[in-house]
Amino acid sequence: MKHFVKSRCILGSLVFLLTAASYAQWSNPADDVPAYHPSAPLNVHALPAILHGSQLTGPNFRYPWQLHAYQQAAQVSSVIYQLPCNCRCDRELGHTSLRSCYETAHSTECSTCAKEGFYAYQQTKLGKTPAQIRAGIAHREYESIDLDRQ
Repeated sequence: MKHFVKSRCILGSLVFLLTAASYAQWSNPADDVPAYHPSAPLNVHALPAILHGSQLTGPNFRYPWQLHAYQQAAQVSSVIYQLPCNCRCDRELGHTSLRSCYETAHSTECSTCAKEGFYAYQQTKLGKTPAQIRAGIAHREYESIDLDRQ
C-alpha cells in the first residue's frame, strides 16, 4: 500500500512539473501587459476625478513631487487613461490604467506610478502620442526620472 501511495505522489508531481514547464515554454512575457485603455475616454468628465485641491494635503503628501505628480496628471488625464501602470496595481487594486492610480492616493506611495505620470506629462508636452508613450513605458524609460527633482 505504501508503495502505491508513493508511486501516485511521484506521478502526480511529475505531471505537475511537466504541465508547469510546458506552460512556461509557450507563455510570452511580452503579452503580459498591465491594464490600460486603447483609446481616449468618450467623456473624461464621467470618470472618477483625479485627486485635486484640498485632497492634495495630509500625511500622504509629504514631498513636493507628490503634489506635482497629481497636478501634472490632471493636465494629461485622457493620456494617462490610455497607459498601463507597471507596478501591477491592476492585479492587486483593480486599476484599469495609470489614471486609476491618480484617482486615489496610490501614486503618493508608489514611485512607479509617480514616475510614469511624470514621464507621460513630459512626453505629451514633447508631442508624443499615447501609443508612443506606452512604448516608452514598456521599455521602462520612466525609470530615469528623479522624483526629488520634479
